[in-house]
Amino acid sequence: MKRLLPLLAFPLLSGLAAAGPAAAQNAISPGYWETTSKVTSPFPTRKTERRCIKPQDVAKFMEGKINHIYTCTYPTKHVAEGKIRLDGTCATRDGPSIPIHGEGAFTADTLHLDAQITPQFGGLNVPVHASTDAKRLGETCPDPGAPAG
Repeated sequence: MKRLLPLLAFPLLSGLAAAGPAAAQNAISPGYWETTSKVTSPFPTRKTERRCIKPQDVAKFMEGKINHIYTCTYPTKHVAEGKIRLDGTCATRDGPSIPIHGEGAFTADTLHLDAQITPQFGGLNVPVHASTDAKRLGETCPDPGAPAG
């Protein structure tokens, strides 16, 4: 299950969109972000990470291109007006494709995504429910060479 967390940790980012001008939001803002990804069933896990999202990485981040381990394709992809919906599959280089469905909402400074995937374990389809909540901590990212603390 821990191996699935990075798959689910993609922009399953959260923070519900507010009414008003944020409802017309078409992307998150670049900057320093904190994401908390949770698998709620069948085996609960939780992971929080902080990352720098550069302007050129915003679309990649919101469209689920999460890392070099997983390749995800989304024949159904809607990211606009403060809402996100993705339907497709994700797979490792050597693994089978796993169906994934995600829906959520975002503002310039928040993102929330709920996801369902259905991997096979021992020949059985096992529904997995997960979510990601993300919030922008700041406009600028910390200097990677600065001491922590």
